[in-house]
Amino acid sequence: MLQQKNGLNIQSDTALLNVTRMDLISLILYTLFVVLIIPAIIWISYHQYVLRQKFKNIPVYGRFPFSTTWELLTLTSYDRVKWYIQRMLQFKEGIFVHWIGMNPFINLYKPELLEIIMSSTVNIAKGHPYKMMESWLGKGLLTSTRKQWFHDRKLIGPTFHFSILDQFAVVMSEKAEILIKCLEKEIAKNPEKAIDIFPFANNAALDVICETAMGVNVHAQEGEIKYTATIHRGSELIMERFYRPWLWSDWFYNLTSTGKKYRSVINIIHKFTREVCAKKGHDTTAVAITWTLFLLGNNLEHQEKVHEELEEVFKDSETPATVKELSQLKYLDRIIKETLRLFPSVPLITRKLAEDVKIGDYTFPKGITVILAILLVHLNPEIWPDPKKFDPDRFLPENSKHRNPYAYIPFSAGPRNCIGRRFALLEEKMLLTAILRKWRVKSIKKPDTVEYGANLIFRPSEDIFIHFTPKK
Repeated sequence: MLQQKNGLNIQSDTALLNVTRMDLISLILYTLFVVLIIPAIIWISYHQYVLRQKFKNIPVYGRFPFSTTWELLTLTSYDRVKWYIQRMLQFKEGIFVHWIGMNPFINLYKPELLEIIMSSTVNIAKGHPYKMMESWLGKGLLTSTRKQWFHDRKLIGPTFHFSILDQFAVVMSEKAEILIKCLEKEIAKNPEKAIDIFPFANNAALDVICETAMGVNVHAQEGEIKYTATIHRGSELIMERFYRPWLWSDWFYNLTSTGKKYRSVINIIHKFTREVCAKKGHDTTAVAITWTLFLLGNNLEHQEKVHEELEEVFKDSETPATVKELSQLKYLDRIIKETLRLFPSVPLITRKLAEDVKIGDYTFPKGITVILAILLVHLNPEIWPDPKKFDPDRFLPENSKHRNPYAYIPFSAGPRNCIGRRFALLEEKMLLTAILRKWRVKSIKKPDTVEYGANLIFRPSEDIFIHFTPKK
């Protein structure tokens, strides 16, 4: 009986000890909550209140607390492009702010607003999602800022001097001839079958950039290469992460399955770049060539004018184009410009403000990310009448002279404009001229039925099928 009573006492003491321990743990957790969590919630709430007060004069899309986070997360890349266009038509002031998580993004798409940010020599730091690209591109010209960026820009600038571009033109011409042979081989399999032009343009552009910039011939056009598909996948993963603010933390992202997929992609890219391109990122010329052929294949009357110009300049010659001959192709110039208006290779860029910026009644606080929406300013009906119409004559001198220079910015503008602009345009004209001297093209789909997405570059989300017919 005594043993049973002692046993009960021991059990009672043990239970009491367990309760005491649980009370102690609860007390510790409660103390941590009071000391850490509640102040953090108060600080975040106050910070959000102060931040939102600063934006009270700016049109806002979306409601607190999640604003557009879930809305944009559920959309496809193509639907996000349409979402931004709808916001442009909704907010005619040329500005609106939306929030992803607790982070505001100010969208600008009027030339006079863009000019203030783009012309600054202070606000040159890239914002989201460029920060997420550092593991991919490192601190190169695209992602660097301040002293490093000025140093790199000055160092790389001479590479794109006119005299050196003439040397690059020889390589571009060689790669254009290989492109023609690759297309001839594909067409010969079935002359009636339409061809997806993007892979051909992509491999040609990769061949050009690797040999001109690094002096290495990767023979991308002669053999299938994993690099180009991997680049596209990496771009997709970055944009998927951008619309999921809980994945913005590097340490947490690296623990997730998508973070591990991204790391695998980066390893493939870095292996290639170490062996070949020494950290050269991806080329946007391929999408520009693809969209130009697509639009010419949908606007045959404009294509006919291009052929007339080609015949006038080259006559019966079959020798590769020279830089001097390319400079005479004024109508093709306007075709390319109009294509880049409708399909800018980089549809938007961002800046993280290094100082407060005041524009009229608007004040943008330091540290905020501003989205400079190139695509939206190019499609703004207040600037471009009937903006979706393909009309190369918009770029006739008499039609351009009164236009704000920041109304058309396919290569950005200001001190941080695209350093490779002349290189890209020369390459584009060289490859397009080689194709159009040999074939007429006709697109299968219309511009309003083809899907595209803004995964860092403005690329098609589906195959761009084109018929090639030999010129008579």
